[in-house]
Amino acid sequence: MIRNQYRELIYNVQQNREDMLSSKSNRLTEALEEANKLFSGVSCAREAALDAQFLVLASNLGKEKANELHSEMTAFDSLAFAEDLLTFMGINRIEVDENDSDSEGISGGYLPSNAWHKLGEETEKYFRRAPSFHYMLGSFKSEPPVPRQRIERQKKAPGGQEKRAMPAQLKKMEESHQEATEKEVERILGLLQTHFKNDPDTPISFFDLVIDPNSFARTVENIFHVSFIIRDGFARLKLDDDKLPIIEPSKDSEGRESDRGAGARNQIVISLNQQEWKEIVETYEITEPMISPPDDGNEDDMEIA
Repeated sequence: MIRNQYRELIYNVQQNREDMLSSKSNRLTEALEEANKLFSGVSCAREAALDAQFLVLASNLGKEKANELHSEMTAFDSLAFAEDLLTFMGINRIEVDENDSDSEGISGGYLPSNAWHKLGEETEKYFRRAPSFHYMLGSFKSEPPVPRQRIERQKKAPGGQEKRAMPAQLKKMEESHQEATEKEVERILGLLQTHFKNDPDTPISFFDLVIDPNSFARTVENIFHVSFIIRDGFARLKLDDDKLPIIEPSKDSEGRESDRGAGARNQIVISLNQQEWKEIVETYEITEPMISPPDDGNEDDMEIA
């Protein structure tokens, strides 16, 4: 029943199209209200499709009806404007000057001599004054720019002597740091070997060896130096029964040669921050460092307050 009513409504709108477009008719509004009543009973997709079809038809009719409307506010009647303008200028349609009919006379009337002057005074009130002239980026007559002071560059040394001096200094500094690292690695290896010489059956905890309870910087340096000992095969790092790292020196040169092989050597990356360092010190109850700081006079810069 709802589908039949929708089809009948659509048919009536199409048949009465001209009546719907009339500005004096409300047939389109009445059709929309009827469609709203039918839509309250829609429960299936087919009825909704018919409602959408009617809505498209009604929208097109509404658009055409709106285009046919004319607003009198936007229309301009030139004849009415000219008539009002002549009345304002003071036209006299009774008195006609026969002598000056060609110059001042208007068909059906006569303008006084000050008519245009009166119109000019009135229209002057409704025109804004022209803005004053100004430069957006300053006037064209500008002062010359201030000359910049010329900075003289130093001449390069002939023969490239200066270029050779800097790499030599860097190379010397690099050699001094490398020599200090080698000495520290040898010193830590000696401490490790001495400990195992006195007690060969007791492995050393890796954390007991490298952790310095008084300095986080010294702890990082100890891990760095011990990594060279393990890399070169002078010591082994493994896990005990509790899955904790322990370190012990290699027993002979043959063991060191086998550790140097690509298949027997594994590399790992250790991450350690200050909070973890403090927790290790408290858990292992480390009070004194096994690796004493070197006597180089720079330890005060690395101590943590």
